[in-house]
Amino acid sequence: MIDQATLKELLHYDPDTGVFTWIKTTSNRVKIGDRVGNVMKAGYIEARILGKRTYLHRLAHLYMTGKWPEGDVDHINGDRADNRWHNLRDVSRRTNLQNRRSSHSRSSVGLLGVACNGDRYRAQIKLPTGKTKYIGLYDTPEEAHEAYLMAKRKHHEGCTI
Repeated sequence: MIDQATLKELLHYDPDTGVFTWIKTTSNRVKIGDRVGNVMKAGYIEARILGKRTYLHRLAHLYMTGKWPEGDVDHINGDRADNRWHNLRDVSRRTNLQNRRSSHSRSSVGLLGVACNGDRYRAQIKLPTGKTKYIGLYDTPEEAHEAYLMAKRKHHEGCTI
């Protein structure tokens, strides 16, 4: 794995913009000053550094702290391509998942914490204990989602919504 000194020999990271640029060429495809990485399907920015694919939010942590993150690097605002230093935090997987902003792709409603229940909408949340807590039934998906968000802010320490 790359260390901070090697990383800083190859790349410059601007913590205010979250952008990495090349400061040393490593192949004929790399030019000094070029922006590093490509946005992947999941929304994260990834790059090949010394033959190894890695996410730039993890490299930002290494660049700024001198060590690899212990857990997940969470994008506080939910934007996976926003690698500004103040938007990143090293957290547990549980905390990172608590900061999720979108529903599962299989959701028929498309709102986090909301499911269709006949002609009404059910709000429920998974608690840190692993138990599912029923919040209530609502007339609109938006009302159910708002109730879910209130519960999320109360029960999920990692929530920044």
